[in-house]
Amino acid sequence: MPSLAATTSRFLVGDYGYLRLFSNLQRTVYFHGSFQSFCRFDFQNGPLTLTSLGVKCESEITSGNNQNKLQQGVSTVEFPKRKVKKVGSRGAQLVGAKTSLDIEAAPFAAKAFPELGLPHLLVKRLKEEGYEVPTDVQAAAIPTILKNNDVLIQSYTGSGKTLAYLLPILSKVGPLRNDSSDGDEPRGKTDIEAVIVAPSRELGMQIVREVEKLLGPADKRLVQQLVGGANRARQEDALKKNKPAIVVGTPGRIAEISAAGKLHTHSCRYLVLDEVDELLAFNFREDIHRILEHVGRRSGAGSKGSNRSPARRNERQTIMVSATVPFAVIRAASSWARDPLLVQAQSIVPLSSVCSTSPVKLTGGRTSNSTSTSDSENLPTVQSLPPNLQHYYHVTRIQHKVDALRRCVHALDAKSVMAFMNHTKQLKDAVFKLEARGMKAAELHGDLSKLARSTILKKFRKGEVRVLVTNELSARGLDVPECDLVVNLELPTDSVHYAHRAGRTGRLGRKGTVITICEEPEVFVVRKLEKKLNIPIQACDVTEGKLVVIEEEKRLKAVSQ
Repeated sequence: MPSLAATTSRFLVGDYGYLRLFSNLQRTVYFHGSFQSFCRFDFQNGPLTLTSLGVKCESEITSGNNQNKLQQGVSTVEFPKRKVKKVGSRGAQLVGAKTSLDIEAAPFAAKAFPELGLPHLLVKRLKEEGYEVPTDVQAAAIPTILKNNDVLIQSYTGSGKTLAYLLPILSKVGPLRNDSSDGDEPRGKTDIEAVIVAPSRELGMQIVREVEKLLGPADKRLVQQLVGGANRARQEDALKKNKPAIVVGTPGRIAEISAAGKLHTHSCRYLVLDEVDELLAFNFREDIHRILEHVGRRSGAGSKGSNRSPARRNERQTIMVSATVPFAVIRAASSWARDPLLVQAQSIVPLSSVCSTSPVKLTGGRTSNSTSTSDSENLPTVQSLPPNLQHYYHVTRIQHKVDALRRCVHALDAKSVMAFMNHTKQLKDAVFKLEARGMKAAELHGDLSKLARSTILKKFRKGEVRVLVTNELSARGLDVPECDLVVNLELPTDSVHYAHRAGRTGRLGRKGTVITICEEPEVFVVRKLEKKLNIPIQACDVTEGKLVVIEEEKRLKAVSQ
């Protein structure tokens, strides 16, 4: 060892860096962004190389080439700048390095559902319902969930996120499951195996319809809705009689029946939180806490308090879904799930690589560096918008807004229109004015009964109502594929609400139009939305029954006159 202590050496890394060797002490290597050269040194045990340091390097490592390579099935070990690598007598250990992700590349370009590992019976039902080619987010999410990973699915509204999590669940639960899944884990016939939580009654009922459609009339009793506004006693009786395998509901009603001892979910295999960003609202806080503590948590599994995290999370698979991923969702998902993956169209990355102190890079989106938790300030929402949308704004006086809506509908010959407002009273006035001018319209808001809301939605889907005037209630999860025009009669509060409103049209590859009708002093808000969402929002006017795009300079000149 004296000869080792007397040896001096230099390891050139980038523009700086050095290797200090001390007798019987650890050796420290400082890394820069790229390896340029290194020198060989003859010790008793041979040359000093990258391999001897425990670093596997098959090709040149260059800065700026840290893009995730899961699409090609390649796992990469990243070397952050200025990180310290400690080399001891037993080998190398990189401090602060990200661990490689050991999952196979999802078939992002899958042309058919059988390629995703779904059972034959389920694929047959999909074909009968007209589903043959998976969407991008489905191709990424389905095989990832089937490998028992906890996931956070993020994609724009109308991209097929509901089927992205329903299909893997139905592959393991119910009559369409894989034969091999029977041996996964012994379960009783009365066990509830999946709990799906939605923030609104409409979304919950919509999910139930999707499950019933896939299960078929004979097996639709295997799914039970537990939504607020409906008779609780009847729901409890249905749970006892039908013994469903899948429960879909709103947080309040699920927590309420669970607290009454009528809903047993301790042996549940799946917990799905749909529109998870909305479920973080304060009014859902206690209910969501109870659901997280009881779903998939067998009695006696772990102790309360500090032992509440990973050990007790092992018994369920947590799936979170949202069109938008603010930092609040990232933090919540990291706490509620076990090593979750962020799944997007054409992209799968560990959620641990996305933190509030570093940029959040969403596919095709912009980057936010802020550490604030404000959704409106930090959310990269561009990927939350369907790609086939045209965005416009039309300036008029407040008393002329409803008439401007009517003229826009006629100019675009829109057959199915959703108009958004912020207050119920103005909403009712708008419906009255539209009907007075001969346009079939209806209102949809939270003050209506469950039956009234259901009836209005059925009429809207059938085309009996041309314009549905609503509030934020319908901005989340409401699926009306035929909707070809969304109108903001009142400005959304932020870019997140704009994205969810706009997502009611242009669903599943269809084309759609979004028009914001505003007053002149509100144009600056539209410009802020345009910048935040990184989309063009063009000024327009209705001339001779046609929608005409006008240049900003001409519009400002007309206003000044």
